[in-house]
Amino acid sequence: MPLFDHFHPPLYPHHHWESFHSNWATRIADGIAALLPPDFQVEEHTHAGVGFEIDVAAYQEQASAVNTASGGAAASGAAASGAAVATLAAPAYAPPVPDHTIPAAFPDTFEVRVFNTAAGLTLVGVIELVSPANKDRPAERLAFVTKCASYLAQGVSLIVMDVVTNRHANLHNEIMRVMEAGEDLTLPDNVHLYATAYRPAVRGEKDELDMWLRPLALGAPLPTMPLRLIGDLFVPVDFEAAYLEAYRRRRLPELSLFGAANE
Repeated sequence: MPLFDHFHPPLYPHHHWESFHSNWATRIADGIAALLPPDFQVEEHTHAGVGFEIDVAAYQEQASAVNTASGGAAASGAAASGAAVATLAAPAYAPPVPDHTIPAAFPDTFEVRVFNTAAGLTLVGVIELVSPANKDRPAERLAFVTKCASYLAQGVSLIVMDVVTNRHANLHNEIMRVMEAGEDLTLPDNVHLYATAYRPAVRGEKDELDMWLRPLALGAPLPTMPLRLIGDLFVPVDFEAAYLEAYRRRRLPELSLFGAANE
């Protein structure tokens, strides 16, 4: 199946890329789950900007208010019946005014995480689906790149899948520069769509990073990329099959309608 442009007409804005990315992450996780040994599990994780966190905080405050109201009604009933009521308010703490406040970038997250469950829950692999915000301003690119470099520094295998067409930054190249790798390990400047896989390894007394680099193109099929679990144990990540399943499940327009747009 060819790769389509989810960030420009005719697909966008009638079909939102955020919905497709979320569904694609789920189909990738489903495909990996079918291949994992018993001591591993996979989860998709999506987080678009800080709004998600704000929604959670609002929900918690609302739930707290409901609980307080219920507790108040119960206390009133007990008092009416003549029973003694003891209440213990939670201690309130207000932090001092911050010494400084600076602008910050919290990267969008559309990723699939693989865990080893043999000894607790240990993160061993991550698949990042790049969003437009990840490729936008320098601060947002740095936040994404720093997160990826942190995974690799902890020995976590990583795949980055970038199909974003409305931003032209190359995040693989920026990861390489943050890690002070040679320019010969970067992709050409005109490559804006790509899939990259990284496998941290310790060989003898050397820390090394294996890499697989695959430029992508609209209208071309997506590759299968290797994701290392532990040691030399890998699973193939079939992005093509997951993409096709996500496209079908979202009931997007007939593929033949967009063939010319992707050629």
